[in-house]
Amino acid sequence: MSVMVRKVVITAGGLGTRLLPATKETPKEMLPLFAFNADGSIYLKPVVQVVFESLYEVGFRDFCFVVGRSKRAVEDHFTPDYQFVHLLEEKGLKYQVEELNRFYRMIVDSKILFVNQPEPRGFGDAVLRAESFVGSEPFLVHAGDDLILSDNGDHLRRLLRTFSENNADIVFIVEEVRDPRQYGVVKAEFMEEGMLHVLDIVEKPREPPSNLAVVAIYVFKPSIFDRLRETKADKKGEVQLTDAIKAAVDSGERVFAVKLRKDERRLDVGNPHRYWDALRESYEWALNRVKG
Repeated sequence: MSVMVRKVVITAGGLGTRLLPATKETPKEMLPLFAFNADGSIYLKPVVQVVFESLYEVGFRDFCFVVGRSKRAVEDHFTPDYQFVHLLEEKGLKYQVEELNRFYRMIVDSKILFVNQPEPRGFGDAVLRAESFVGSEPFLVHAGDDLILSDNGDHLRRLLRTFSENNADIVFIVEEVRDPRQYGVVKAEFMEEGMLHVLDIVEKPREPPSNLAVVAIYVFKPSIFDRLRETKADKKGEVQLTDAIKAAVDSGERVFAVKLRKDERRLDVGNPHRYWDALRESYEWALNRVKG
């Protein structure tokens, strides 16, 4: 049975405390990564823009950004500023104008809604706030500070294909990591190359059941909202999406995972060390494609 997934929720409401003071006024999702232009020049692009463009390029046009209180940078960035483009034109900055106009064409071609998360009450709470946008349709959730570099957005295409072809309730991406204790981790059985049936999931376990860590890119049926409403906040007062997924697994819902390939790169800007790695990885990825 083919299932069309049309809507995307991009979360960008966290405080970014591990990246202070840089993130005091600037959301971590607006931190720059390296990208490349058609002329071979290397430039910088906000993480959340890379996320948006990767989703746009595989066909999505209906977006909901869940943003934090008092941080308008994401909303401002996704509002075309043609006066600024005109200023760049007057200065003769041809490639900068072309890049901005390309980005603005994507924005104009899309429907974009911003939903406020008044308090940082966790990833699960952020997703729940998009319920009115989602309605009764399946939808994709993508963290605004966590992304995958793959050729032609292949990781997203595999994710969507797995969801559709298996009549899944939930599908998400996983990767092999050296130390999974700082991530959500799954226990799973391999079904075929790159696809797993999820048997259990636990957030930041002391004794991980595997080395397969969850990447914050998911496809859900809207039944996840009922699970989130039933999920109790943790000791920090946050509603964890992982807990809602575990409840779905325990109740027998069809939950699958798609494993990243070795040539695909995960970029995570959650803390200074990971951000440094993301800068290096994005530069090498961009440079290799300029050369290639």
